[in-house]
Amino acid sequence: MQLSASPYEERLTAPRSWWLVCLLVGVSMALILLPFGTLPLLGGLAGGTAAAAVVASSYGSVRIRVVGDALIAGEAKIPVSALGEPEVLDAEEARAWRTHKADTRAFMLLRAYIPGALRIPVTDPADPTPYLYLSTRQPQRLIAALEAARAAA
Repeated sequence: MQLSASPYEERLTAPRSWWLVCLLVGVSMALILLPFGTLPLLGGLAGGTAAAAVVASSYGSVRIRVVGDALIAGEAKIPVSALGEPEVLDAEEARAWRTHKADTRAFMLLRAYIPGALRIPVTDPADPTPYLYLSTRQPQRLIAALEAARAAA
């Protein structure tokens, strides 16, 4: 039996400008180590850049997937049967749901550098989570994948 490919997969990668910041962190480390000589300066440049790149890469490695009859968002795995109708949030609404409208019980997979989001109510009465807030660059594709998974289940 062969596993089918995921109908939806998105990696919430960090913006390109963050990689420039990683280089600047390396330059900062090099300048801190400048009084100790050339070799520590080069080590600071390489080590600082590498450490910052690891942090930026891990922060941007989170994925949103629809696999079979489940939505996998980061560490959470939720059956699509436990989800209500998704609501697409534009940049202004997404900011509101990240701040003053946010419920502390909600599952929030947010990345502030992604302006749009999807808000999906959780309909399972046994689950105390009122909704999922998912930052996404492709909300319509995610909704279509959720509907396809719901229809297939």
